[in-house]
Amino acid sequence: MYSEIQRERADIGGLMARPEYREWNPELIKPKKLLNPVKASRSHQELHRELLMNHRRGLGLDSKPELQRVLEHRRRNQLLKKKKEELEAKRLQCPLEQELLRRQQRLNQLEKPPEKEEDHAPEFIKVRENLRRIATLTSEERAL
Repeated sequence: MYSEIQRERADIGGLMARPEYREWNPELIKPKKLLNPVKASRSHQELHRELLMNHRRGLGLDSKPELQRVLEHRRRNQLLKKKKEELEAKRLQCPLEQELLRRQQRLNQLEKPPEKEEDHAPEFIKVRENLRRIATLTSEERAL
């Protein structure tokens, strides 16, 4: 079966017109192979050269993109700086200042929970309270 297909292709190939470069008129312009603009660009050549060098060195492609590596590096550096600043701030404070800060934080924590309870109320309850206030204000104005 395969041999039959090959024979049919050979017959078709004989029918197709092939340019015979030897028989061409020497006065005609000979065709040139077109250049691929991507491969001809300097940036593509430099990238290809760099990839070949990395391949020869055995570096290969990294599992993470460069942008992700840079962002992780920045985050890590920021966290380290933040921790260093906190440690320096704690070290520079005297024991009295540390105790005052602890007391201030405790007082702030005791004051915050009532505010949080109000913030967690559903919105319709807040609107209802506002409507009650408005209703009481209008009834008072009528009485005057």
